[in-house]
Amino acid sequence: MDFKDLHIVSVDDNKNNLFLVEAICNEIGLNVTSFSDSLEALMYVMRNSIDLLIIDYMMPNLNGLEFIKEFRINNDKTPIVMITATGDDDNIHKEAFEAGVNDFLSKPVNSVLFQARVTTLLTNYQNRLLIEDKAKLLEEEVKKATQDLRQREQETLYILGKTAEYKDPETASHVLRVAHYSKLIAQQYGLDEEEQEIIFYAAPFHDLGKVGIEDNILLKPGKLTEEEFQKMKTHAVIGYDILKESKSKFLQAGATIAITHHERYDGSGYPKGLKKEEIHLYGRIVAVVDVFDALTSTRPYKEAWSFEKALELLKEEKGKHFDPKIVDIFTENIHEIKEIYHSFQEEK
Repeated sequence: MDFKDLHIVSVDDNKNNLFLVEAICNEIGLNVTSFSDSLEALMYVMRNSIDLLIIDYMMPNLNGLEFIKEFRINNDKTPIVMITATGDDDNIHKEAFEAGVNDFLSKPVNSVLFQARVTTLLTNYQNRLLIEDKAKLLEEEVKKATQDLRQREQETLYILGKTAEYKDPETASHVLRVAHYSKLIAQQYGLDEEEQEIIFYAAPFHDLGKVGIEDNILLKPGKLTEEEFQKMKTHAVIGYDILKESKSKFLQAGATIAITHHERYDGSGYPKGLKKEEIHLYGRIVAVVDVFDALTSTRPYKEAWSFEKALELLKEEKGKHFDPKIVDIFTENIHEIKEIYHSFQEEK
């Protein structure tokens, strides 16, 4: 294995020992930076990346054990070889191992043994770094692939969410406003970021079932007959049936919203007549924002209402059509609602 680019530091207060270590290292192609002052050496290794530390045990000012303990505070990977005098107490070796020493050599240093020990340590060190680099690279590749898949899924959701627009051209920005209104309300309600994202991408599917409604009913400029209204109401079930088998959490949420956003808090809604918390929270949120946006938008059969008039209706319907808490959150955040409203308007 090639060690030429590795950075080795040798610390010993005896310069003859430093020269000996340098000479042995040069034989196996290692570049060594030597220090006879342990404090100076400690400052150097704290500021620079190194690949092997060779250090004497007995030194003035800062001995080898003290040095290693300081070094290991910020570096637990670089291998360390401690050089000790023959016959040193076994307790020294034990304490040194506990401090983070990887191997020992005894004085006088044996060149063959030194080279074998150092080569093994550096080989293992390089292999460890290689494995860590590969793991990090793999992690980055997985992260990037996940982000790409997420972006594609979001793009697909956006495109699918616009499907109903082609049946109802007057509401091209309706789904965008409903999505942003829903996310805002979910955030203020206290839902976590994941659920905020889910409702943001799922809310545009609330009227997906309108693709199954005849144009003469969907686009009728006047009031619907009772028979026509009954057919119009089926869009909630149609949207649910289209989305219900999906494995996507966004489309599953879309199915839930499709079939619950016309339920009413007092149980007088459709298609199941659910009431209060029987209605999924996503459906209760979209019920409020969908009606508000429909009221404040121009449709084939009506002019747009003012914000004030639409808000009055929401307040009047608290506890009847709408969840009171959601109406309160909506009105308390009306400035943000207005910003969303003006940000997503039809192009003239």
